[in-house]
Amino acid sequence: MTNFDTAHVKNIVLLGHAGSGKTTLTESMLFEAGITTRRGSVEERNTVSDFYELEQERGNSIFSKLLHTQWRGYKINILDTPGYDDFAGEVVSSLRVADTGIMLLNASFGVEVGTDIIWEYTEKFKTPMIFAVNKLDQDKADFDKTVRQAKDHFGRNVVVVQYPLNAGLGFNTIIDVLRMTMYQFPDSGGKPKKLPIPAEEKEKADQMHKELIEAIAENDESLMEKYFDKGELDEDEMKIGLKKAMINHDLFPLFCVCAKKNMGSGRLMGFIDNVCPSANEMPPQKTISGDLLPCDANGAPCIFIYKTMSEAHIGEMSFFKVYSGTIKTGMELVNESNGVTEKLNQLYVVEGSKRTLINELYAGDIGATIKLKHTHVNNTLHARGKNYELPPIEFPAPLMSIAIEPAQKGDEEKLSIALHQVQEEDPTVIVEVSQELRQTLIHCQGELHLSVIKWKLEHISKGLNVRFTKPRIPYRETIRKSIQSNYRHKKQSGGAGQFGEVYMQVEPWHEGMADPKGFSVRGRDEYKLDWGGKLVFLNCIVGGAIDTRFLPSILKGVMEKMQVGPLTGSYVRDVRVSVYDGKMHPVDSNDISFKIAGLMAFKQAFQQADPQILEPVYTVTVLCPDELSGNIISDLQTRRAIMEGIDTEGHFTKIIAKVPLAEMHDYSSSLRSITQGRAKFRMEFHEYTAVPFEIQRRLIDEYNKVLVKEEA
Repeated sequence: MTNFDTAHVKNIVLLGHAGSGKTTLTESMLFEAGITTRRGSVEERNTVSDFYELEQERGNSIFSKLLHTQWRGYKINILDTPGYDDFAGEVVSSLRVADTGIMLLNASFGVEVGTDIIWEYTEKFKTPMIFAVNKLDQDKADFDKTVRQAKDHFGRNVVVVQYPLNAGLGFNTIIDVLRMTMYQFPDSGGKPKKLPIPAEEKEKADQMHKELIEAIAENDESLMEKYFDKGELDEDEMKIGLKKAMINHDLFPLFCVCAKKNMGSGRLMGFIDNVCPSANEMPPQKTISGDLLPCDANGAPCIFIYKTMSEAHIGEMSFFKVYSGTIKTGMELVNESNGVTEKLNQLYVVEGSKRTLINELYAGDIGATIKLKHTHVNNTLHARGKNYELPPIEFPAPLMSIAIEPAQKGDEEKLSIALHQVQEEDPTVIVEVSQELRQTLIHCQGELHLSVIKWKLEHISKGLNVRFTKPRIPYRETIRKSIQSNYRHKKQSGGAGQFGEVYMQVEPWHEGMADPKGFSVRGRDEYKLDWGGKLVFLNCIVGGAIDTRFLPSILKGVMEKMQVGPLTGSYVRDVRVSVYDGKMHPVDSNDISFKIAGLMAFKQAFQQADPQILEPVYTVTVLCPDELSGNIISDLQTRRAIMEGIDTEGHFTKIIAKVPLAEMHDYSSSLRSITQGRAKFRMEFHEYTAVPFEIQRRLIDEYNKVLVKEEA
């Protein structure tokens, strides 16, 4: 295979809401370049990109794919990404290594919620961006509306390079205001005729050409001077200005395509190789230590692992971008995270499921290797003697949690190994073995994401069946009034006995409360609890009724009981315990005696102090089209939501509510069902609040039934 130097490699990522046509555009680009002899289709399940069985079953992309093509002396690496927000991790990792993004907009729907979410990531990475309005052959295609929405959402920096002459069912003509040429395509798509712009369109095209020139000149002083002198910029000057503005994230050119009929993809590829920046034209990468790492094939070798996938008959495949130097087969690089030296025994360029062995890759290129035993996503590998470490990808926080267990006893180890592999391949999956809830939890992005995790588990470990159950809620317990309690622990068993007696006052704690009346506080300890809230422990002993050496044992007993609250077995928080009296025996008193006495005295007091169950409440923010807001609010209200407000974000409605976590279990699938996937939500922990009385009663009854069953 031909090797391409750094200046002749372009890395692009295809982005867009589900159904915008990314995979179909990929097919057209591969076909245009002669890499494939026929264009596959999502409907026929034969695309180069969506080669996994699960993707073909579902008819949509689930994993990001690396492909490559050659176009007029350039290598274009294409990263095709999924459109559903459940797979946002695949989008973020691809954006991390791309040098240009192409955001596809469906001409029938304009800017959708998924587009807005993805745009947030592009802003973070400052990725040069192109917009491509797709599906212009659809009956409801509305180019002008789509452009208006793009400008409303992403700013006036969206500049039209092309517009369709006849959007709709008969679409076949594009007017290019950069080249001032009209492209007319045959019905089957492919190579267009280049024609003069019709007289009736000349005024409109001239005006848009002028607007494009002015937008370019505004972002470059030297071009502005030329524009003032000549009143015009030639095509080459406009390309130079566009490239500079794209690198600075100042302009976002907008093109027209009909990916399914292969109309406009060739012109888009021409723009990619002519204008879009190569990696060495982008600002140098900054390492974690603050050093700059230029993209130079003659520099010290350095690669960044952005993705791993387990491949049948091959093992774990690591995908990487070369940020510096030239990477060669057999090269040894040091993993900055753990100091382990890894040998790159084989190097590949990738085209979907096809892997081609190569001998070297230059800075700026993207490739893959296998069997890196101690290297994971976000690791930097570099030449010996260097200390390069590139910033890690920050993956989106999970939106859904589910409990998982093997369907058959004895499969726990199998499940643990399979979960580790899933987590290795997908950093947006977080596996938690919760001691508090006594469950293994999977935290993920939503129902679709969960179904993929299940599919992976079953394919990783043949014969492994798993069961998903509703996760328990991490309730908390506290009290509402002050109670005094005492407990005597006495035990005789032939030899030395056990004796300890403790008097304590237990009361609800809040910030800034005064010392307890009637007691002399001789010692104070405040503990910020791992599970939230505080325990304040006061020594109010007078006259040496209990030796101070036994106070830590009393505290230990209290803390032990606070980890298994008497109402539901949940953690206890926000209490103040004042130990004010007690008795001890000169022979039989010891640490265990006072630990038990402290535990039992606390338990008795807690049960009499008007105990209360607290539940976690989250701030839920939903972005949706305005016409769907009523249905979403109605659904939230059935979930005991307290509405906080309704706002706008772009042309979307933003709904904000406080919702108990117990009511959010199936919200991801419910929202998708209500809105047909046209809404997006995020949730953040807000506070613990008291559960309603009838729910508290039910939770206590359920817990008591579990205790009875366990004792039986």
